[in-house]
Order: sequence, then structure tokens, then C-alpha cells
Amino acid sequence: MDKKYIIDTQENREFLKDNAQALLDFGRRFPSPGGGSYYLSGDGTPWTDRNRETWITCRMAHVYSIGSMMGDSGSKELAAQAVKGLLGELKDQKNGGWYSGITKDGMIVPGKQCYAHAFVILAATSAYLAGIDCAGKLLKDALETYDKYFWNEEEGLACDTWNTEFTVLDDYRGLNANMHTVEAFLAAADCLDSMSDEAGFKYIGFMKYNRRPRMSGSTGAGAGTDVKRPGDIYRTRAGRIIGRVTGWAEKNDYRIPEHFTKNWEPDLYMNSDRPDDPFKPYGATPGHGIEWARLIAQWMLSEGPQNRPPVPNKGPQNRPPVPESLYDRAIKDAWNSDGAEGIVYTTDWDGRPVVHDRMHWTLAEAINTSAVLYRITDDQRYAADYAAFMRYLDTTVLDHKTGSWFHQLDEKNQLKETVWPGKSDLYHAFQAMLIPYAVPGVSIAKAVWDRKNA
Repeated sequence: MDKKYIIDTQENREFLKDNAQALLDFGRRFPSPGGGSYYLSGDGTPWTDRNRETWITCRMAHVYSIGSMMGDSGSKELAAQAVKGLLGELKDQKNGGWYSGITKDGMIVPGKQCYAHAFVILAATSAYLAGIDCAGKLLKDALETYDKYFWNEEEGLACDTWNTEFTVLDDYRGLNANMHTVEAFLAAADCLDSMSDEAGFKYIGFMKYNRRPRMSGSTGAGAGTDVKRPGDIYRTRAGRIIGRVTGWAEKNDYRIPEHFTKNWEPDLYMNSDRPDDPFKPYGATPGHGIEWARLIAQWMLSEGPQNRPPVPNKGPQNRPPVPESLYDRAIKDAWNSDGAEGIVYTTDWDGRPVVHDRMHWTLAEAINTSAVLYRITDDQRYAADYAAFMRYLDTTVLDHKTGSWFHQLDEKNQLKETVWPGKSDLYHAFQAMLIPYAVPGVSIAKAVWDRKNA
């Protein structure tokens, strides 16, 4: 096999580095005059007739903040443009929080999404670490808004969607938003810990507790423990979400239910009539099982020793059972499962493919998680998986002609643009070029920040 596909070779490091740079170069035309991100076409041309989505703007702020910390010329200015959009045209100055997006005519897209607000936190943490002007204000506003409207302390989970005015909460509950909440909370924890204790605790309003507050009224992973670092409150919350998710996964042969009623009862047949929905597809989503596996492993490694399961050592002992079980189930169900290479988008509850399309983000997460599991277990099967994913990326998913990755392929690996036309953003692909060589227990922006400041 070509050495550029094999983890820890110099050739693979260079392959990832070159492709990370190519992604940064591809997406540079994203900012609108107001800072909101345009949706990008297949060659990177902005589609100005589509909505400027908050979640896409956040992802681009995150990517170019990291690019700035990596020394890419122009990335800091692009990240600043996205932060401008998040504090300007995309922010609801009247009702608080962030609009779902802005139409081409400058009208708001109604509703307040947990999914988008989780990405605002992620963008703010990365921008703060990159030294982007006003990122501190964005972070403070994002944490306060999320805590007020989306986090449910009693349930240890986040709700999903409000109306624009934050007066009516939709009955739907979902794990996609909670998954990205875990990602955002771990990033917030790492970012807050990078500040002085005084500054970090001030951000979460805990100065009155003399910087050593005790969590109360909480149940689940990490509950009732002393908060010794500013970010521990968010690590604890991430652990509580993870505790609920792993319970559902274990009861369902590690195929994670995605959709729930307002009482958090699984709705296993939601959208069975439109199974390829981009955000609420029917059935199990193997790519999310893979992504959860990585986030759970990250949380396990980031938690203090009083709160987490034992950190796995390299070798056969102390294996992380939930991350490995989630990953193994998803790969068995979805990778090459219909006779062609690639990860199918969804399966039914017995693991049979439903939507055979290959979405680029599922491959990105497979690259990330196989690398992380290899790092913490030293199991060569994960290195072998990683090499297979790298080869498939290079031969099939990378667009060597116009740049970036093809975002949707059919079951024969031909370009398809029914769910994800064009190349909306860089987030999944860019992270997959960095996470394999980053510290696995640290969020990616903080890992790059640590390397820069070492």
C-alpha cells in the first residue's frame, strides 16, 4: 500500500498537511459583505442565492481560526469576517441568540436551533484561542444563551428548537444537536482552562463561589464533584449527555436512536417516508455512531480522574468498551456493506442499508475515529482501517480537479447532489486532516493552540 495512506509515516503527514492547506485555499471566498457564510459550489464559487446559514458561518469561523493558528496567511482576516457575521447580521439583537440564517434578500430564517447554537460556542472558542477581535464577547454571549435556553440541568440533555422569539419550544428532541453540544462543551472547557482561573470562572459566572464551586442537583457522569478548573462544568455536562447516549446505544445493539419525543422516548420510525433527510434521517446513522465514539473517547481522556472511567493504556487491557463498540458496529453495518467502497448514510435497526449514498462527513469521521482509537489502544486493526479510509479518500472522495471533497456520492461512487449539492463548508474535511496527529483528549483548536504555544 502507498505509504501516504499509512498512519505515522512522513508521507501520510505530508498528505494530510497538503490537503489541509488545499481546503483552506478552496474556501476563501465564503464571506458575504455582512460576514455570514455563503454556501459554496463545487468549485468554491459562493452561491449567493442560497441562505447564509449560521451553522455554516460558525464552521468557517472555526476552520479559519485554526488556519490562523497554523500560520496560514489570510486565515485570521477570514475568521474575523465570520465572527463579524455572528455578532452582526446573524445575531438576534431583540430576542437574543442567533437566527437559523439569513435569506438572499436579507430576511431572517425563522427558528432558534440548538444545533446552530452549539456551533456558535465552537466557533467562539476557536476564535478566542486564535486572538480574533470580539471573540471573547461572542463566547460569553454564546455560553449565556445556550445555558438559558437549551441546556436542561434536570435531564442532563439539550432541547432542540425554539421559535424565533424563544417563547415556544418544539416537542422534538434529537441527538444530533446533543452530539455537537458535547463537541462544543469539550471545546469550551479547553478554552476556559486556557485562561487564568479568575478569567475562566468569570466567564461562567462562578466568581461568587470562590473559584471552587460544588455542582449540585446533578445526576449522571461527573455529577456532584468539585469544579477545580473553569471548564469542568462543561466537561461534567458533556459526561451527562454521554451517559444518556451510551445507555440508549447499549440497549439497541450500539445503533444509536437519533430522534425522540419531548419526554425523551425514542421515535425509531421518524421520517421513514423520507429517509435521506439531511438532519433527521430515518433509522441509524452509522457516521454518527463513529463520531460519538471519538467524542466519548475524547471526554474519557479529558475528564479528571475522579470523574471518568480509567484512561485506556496502549495494549489489550483497559480498552474503552463504548467507543470501540460504537465504532465497530458502525463500520460493520456501513463500510463496504453494499458491495462498493464507502460508508452508507443510514441503515435500518437490523443494520441493513437504507440510504446507500456516501456523505463526505462520514468518511471524515471514520478517518478521525480510527486514528484516535489506534492512538489509545495500539490495535493495528484501527491503523488498517485508517489506511483503507485514506486510500478511498484519495482515489474517490477527493476532488483533485477543483478542490475540497465531493460531499455526496451514490452507491456506485458517482457524484450525486440531492441532499448536499456543492461543497457547503470545510469543517469535517479540514478536521480530518488534523485530528489524526493531534492529542486525542483535547479539542482540535486547543490542540493546535498548544502546539503553537509550546
